[in-house]
Amino acid sequence: MKMRYTNRFLTLAAILLVSCTAERLNDPSVPDAGQKVSEKICNTSENAEEGVLIAKFCNEAIPYLEQTASMTTKSGAPATRSGIASVDEILAGLEVTSLERVFPKTEKFEANTRAAGLHRWYRVGFDKSQNLDEAASMLAQVAEISTIQFNKKVEKCFAGEAVPFDGDIPGPVTRSSLIVESDFNDPQISWQWHYINNADQAVSSTARRGIDINVVNAWKLTDGDPRVRVAVIDEGVKYTHPDLAANMWTNESPTMEAPYNGQDIHGWNFADNGPITWDKETTNNFGQKETDSGHGTHVAGTIAAVNNNATGVAGVAGGDGTPDSGVKIMSCQVFSAGASSTDQSVSSAIKYAADHGAAILQCSYGFNRTDLESERDYMQTAPLEREALDYFMNPAGTAGGGNTCTIFSDGGGIAIYAAGNENLSRSNFPGGYHDCISVTAVGPDGLPAYYTNYGPGCNIAAPGGETTGHSGAEKAGVLSTLVSEVNGSDYGYMQGTSMACPHVSGVAALGLSYACENNIEIDKETFKSMLLTSVNDIDSRLEGNKGTMNLDNYKGKMGIGLIDAYQLLMQLKGTPCLKISTDKVETITLTQYFGGSAADLTYTGVEMVDEFGQPDDDVLVNLGMPTRPVMENGQLRIKCTKPGVGHIKVTAIAGGNRPGSEAILGGMEVTKEFAVIVRDNGASNGGWL
Repeated sequence: MKMRYTNRFLTLAAILLVSCTAERLNDPSVPDAGQKVSEKICNTSENAEEGVLIAKFCNEAIPYLEQTASMTTKSGAPATRSGIASVDEILAGLEVTSLERVFPKTEKFEANTRAAGLHRWYRVGFDKSQNLDEAASMLAQVAEISTIQFNKKVEKCFAGEAVPFDGDIPGPVTRSSLIVESDFNDPQISWQWHYINNADQAVSSTARRGIDINVVNAWKLTDGDPRVRVAVIDEGVKYTHPDLAANMWTNESPTMEAPYNGQDIHGWNFADNGPITWDKETTNNFGQKETDSGHGTHVAGTIAAVNNNATGVAGVAGGDGTPDSGVKIMSCQVFSAGASSTDQSVSSAIKYAADHGAAILQCSYGFNRTDLESERDYMQTAPLEREALDYFMNPAGTAGGGNTCTIFSDGGGIAIYAAGNENLSRSNFPGGYHDCISVTAVGPDGLPAYYTNYGPGCNIAAPGGETTGHSGAEKAGVLSTLVSEVNGSDYGYMQGTSMACPHVSGVAALGLSYACENNIEIDKETFKSMLLTSVNDIDSRLEGNKGTMNLDNYKGKMGIGLIDAYQLLMQLKGTPCLKISTDKVETITLTQYFGGSAADLTYTGVEMVDEFGQPDDDVLVNLGMPTRPVMENGQLRIKCTKPGVGHIKVTAIAGGNRPGSEAILGGMEVTKEFAVIVRDNGASNGGWL
């Protein structure tokens, strides 16, 4: 076999001596003569798909490629030549079996594709016995090719296996008396500590109150709007699942061109280039069976399992059980039957999501690489995916953009990634790319999960669960939907930054739903800033050890804090959030809201109200306030003993010490409403956003 490679290499080298004398197409992106050919090769063949290279052609070569492809495909066979003599000599020497666009031509989206330059990327296929490095060297010497990329493999970001939900686990009678149910009737919501954490000892003896995403009160304001689409880049989502079917996106105009042929109803399977699957089984080269894991369905359930349907679990933005509620899940499948995915599959899925108007890209995958230490490394070694991400994040009709979503005032979408489970002191990629949001993971104790990445590039934390190391075992993991054909149950537990990521995607979807329902216009960057500052403190408890973990190493490195759904809605509403810790008397200066003379104003009232501004003394009980809040010397004095959410209205006199009337020259009453977010850990920023 080695002799075969050597002979083939010498033959190709001889061909190149001839082809180099051929006329070059003029393209400024092609390196000048004498420049190192290897500079065109952007990554390495390690952990790459065999028999495939990804090539980006110069603009002038495209008409030849497209004309040749058009003529060839009429016969039903794949194109294997470019129509350019010098290039085709190389392709023939490599015994190329296919030469096709990475992103298939579809009439509806072709203009955006070409504007972004994505039509220049081609997949070059040949026999798997061909040495990848030799093939890349040959193609890199073709003047009409500007970039060569090995088709790297990517992996799911979850640690461990799925643990099916056991219907015989202890009921509420043996559990914490502090359990608070939401208004929804989903029977297993009380086991979703990541939504409602009341230090339930059946989950973990170290579970901590308030270590959740604070979504129950947010559900009173919105529970998910079907105009918001979330693309799940993962395994196929089981779109017939009883707790997901109603919230699956349905393509009203399936793509009739190949390869879709009108079958992309709820998304597409980019791993197998066909309809979505979720229970496929294959046999690997060692005779071992490989199957799907239920990962994509689990992730989708966290985002949008149907709420209030008396079935299973709840989703962060899963609606209220009525037909016109709940965000929609678009399944963009890149994993199948336990196999790794590739750059090409992922990039194609990202582009599909953009073309079909997804506002949020949910990505619980990453490169299985530890050598990417900077954004520059990522941008240089994964140009195909980076261009696809830029296409997704920028609106259609703009340079490099193609997202048809109009939820944001400036168009485009946001990409949310798992930070990775290698316990690295930096985010994995693509999450580390500065335009993406990278999510770290905590357990029910509010401390970093043992597997989570942390450090530079990590933006925000969310519950990822830990199915080992806690007294409740798997119950300390994240409970969501599963695939019964694979997992033996429709529900179960998983752990990983894969599970943390959809919590942030779900909260983002909930925020966009609230904006849609209240006609709030917001641009992407403003929304991302709101999302990343809607958090509760983590750092104040990162001292000492958790098992063998030195928690001091994580301080300031888990992202800005733990995601909080209610705070995001309050920011969108324009209501300031007062974040305080339990069992402390807090004194908060109101200068920021009542001006520099806040200490000298006359305050006429401090009133407890609900989220709609109506008087509600139940807030006193719900937050465990021993006394009513009062104003003293321009400061709000308040004490709460229970985690939760409430609202306070503070009224002051502007221009005097009493209100003006017909008989009295006085001031004007001004009122400011604050949302109170109470958690066991205090806010490191003094309590104010």
